[in-house]
Amino acid sequence: MTTTASLPAHIAQDAQQHFDIRALDAPLGAEVIGLDLAKPLGAQDFARLHRAHLDHHVLVFRDQHITPEQQIAFSRRFGPLQIHVLHQFALPDHPEVLIVSNIVENGKPVGLGDAGHFWHSDLSYKEKPSLGSMLHAQELPSEGGDTLFANMHLAWDTLPERLRRAVEGRRAEHTYLARYAELQERSPWRPNLSAEQIAQVKPVVHPVVRTHPETGRKALFVSEHFTTRIVDLPDDESRALLDELFAHSVRDEFLYRHVWREHDMVFWDNRSLMHLAAGTPDHLRRRLYRTTIEGDAPF
Repeated sequence: MTTTASLPAHIAQDAQQHFDIRALDAPLGAEVIGLDLAKPLGAQDFARLHRAHLDHHVLVFRDQHITPEQQIAFSRRFGPLQIHVLHQFALPDHPEVLIVSNIVENGKPVGLGDAGHFWHSDLSYKEKPSLGSMLHAQELPSEGGDTLFANMHLAWDTLPERLRRAVEGRRAEHTYLARYAELQERSPWRPNLSAEQIAQVKPVVHPVVRTHPETGRKALFVSEHFTTRIVDLPDDESRALLDELFAHSVRDEFLYRHVWREHDMVFWDNRSLMHLAAGTPDHLRRRLYRTTIEGDAPF
């Protein structure tokens, strides 16, 4: 019997799987049920996933038994991949994969254990921030380890008129180093950065309100982790305005809390969302693999 895996590439691309996309009971997100990312994904199925990702901002792929190579290959279908500045925590032989883990072996952390400690959008500190990130569960704790997502389209849509007038047309500075020293003080996972690494994360300036390049929807694009100031405002005014935006952005009615299940892979849109790691008890092991897809310069 001929299997899909043995078909020529041009035919395999047209292979279809039967799967459901079910919206979550939340202000964002959908589950993908019955899809196996270890199998060929045809053009129609990929287009359906792409549309769902734009519509729901987070896709939760259940029960994915895939290799790092397969995660990388699927991620690359959405665009080029970005390598995290903390290359110390890359998966061996796979620099595109960042290990997110609180595990310490032989006295050394195997991954970035405090990733997501503050609300943020991945790589907003780059000239081309991330389009999206995929996080695949490898080892989960028996409690804790949840990830929260905030819908920044809703944050903009509900922003009081006074704040809209204050931020429209404004630009803000983002830098990876904004809270790095603070994180170093509180955890063992943040190494000292080399001069080469620091050169990779020079401050950048982006619009406070960005337009999604594929849907045209507006979203707030500032975060407590990486946004340091609003350009051309006095420091005290900038700080006060950012604090109001941060507080508004993470109101309960904008949030989805993802409780991880074994073999989940979660794919979120960094152009539409912020996210936060809720934390894991130190004595419980957690390990996930992250790939990050390059996006466009915000406008």
